[in-house]
Amino acid sequence: MTINAASLSAGASLDLLETGWAAQSSGALTASWMLHGRPGVGKSQIVQQLADKIGARLFDLRLTTIEPQDLRGLPYYDHETRKTVWYRPEDLPDDPTEPSVLFLDELTAASPYLQPTVYGLLQERRVGQHRLPDNVMVIAAGNTVEDGAIAYEMGTALSDRLIHVHVVADPSDWLERYAAPKGLAPAVTAFLRSRPDLLDTTEQSLRNGEVIACTPRAWERTSDIVKAIPHRASRNAMIAGTLGDAVAAEFIVIADDIAAAVEVGDLLQAKASDRAQLFPDTLHGLNAVVFGLVGAAEPENLPQVIATMEQIRHLADQRPEAVFRQLPLAELCAFGFEMLLSHALKQGWEEAFAHSPAYAKYAADREAQGLD
Repeated sequence: MTINAASLSAGASLDLLETGWAAQSSGALTASWMLHGRPGVGKSQIVQQLADKIGARLFDLRLTTIEPQDLRGLPYYDHETRKTVWYRPEDLPDDPTEPSVLFLDELTAASPYLQPTVYGLLQERRVGQHRLPDNVMVIAAGNTVEDGAIAYEMGTALSDRLIHVHVVADPSDWLERYAAPKGLAPAVTAFLRSRPDLLDTTEQSLRNGEVIACTPRAWERTSDIVKAIPHRASRNAMIAGTLGDAVAAEFIVIADDIAAAVEVGDLLQAKASDRAQLFPDTLHGLNAVVFGLVGAAEPENLPQVIATMEQIRHLADQRPEAVFRQLPLAELCAFGFEMLLSHALKQGWEEAFAHSPAYAKYAADREAQGLD
């Protein structure tokens, strides 16, 4: 069944849910949401990020692991009233003073016997006699049969209770709004900037009958492997088991090159006069430096991060190798500052830019060139 809803990146989906939460908090709109998307595209991360941003407690229910009574509760007999009364399950939010997100994950893979119980939560915001407080946002997520996942077709009775969003993998959005601020391994971010087509290969893998596909989740796991496993043979086998052998072979070549050339910590600790010699002389390596600087940024080292980022555009003057005159140094620097500024604004660190001589010089030069 086709998901005939707006297709949005993970970052745009998060923005949309934040808008929905603001409308719900003001009393203007109360709705339940459904995030469709391929496995590993980032649906769960979107919901977790939303809960963190709005300061809400997250109730994460995996619908493939529960039975109807887990939502409905269990009955007991009240002898005084001669009625059956239901014990409410603890997995449902009930605090009217604490914002909460109720996340009904794997909705399309849930047993059809469970779906009628879910209807009440999605439409009437209640199950049995238990009603969700007004400060609870209800979000569901799931895959489709076309994604190669175990899933049931969503019936109209369920579909009509939801605002649907189709979450798709967008390389620029994922790199700039998720991977860089989260500090994923520079080898991963640098590689995907040059090969954005490999962020999500689910469709191609399904077409080829392959078990393993690249997804945003797989690339994040690859970052963890790169950081955690020093033994090269073991690391490479794990990467092949995460990305598939063909993509892994291509990635490992670049990762080895970057590992040999890039050490962001050394760049930040070096004196300005010595730093130029520490920059790598490849585009992959410099991309890795840019993403690594954004990921390493903290309030205490932000002046050094800004100065190091600004120095990238001067490397052709500071290094004798001809290759630096062929690399897009100004574009790399501008791209890096765009990400760094976005990250700093979200963290409330913009004051560091106002007091940075390096950034003042960068901004003045761009203004003189008519670029800002």
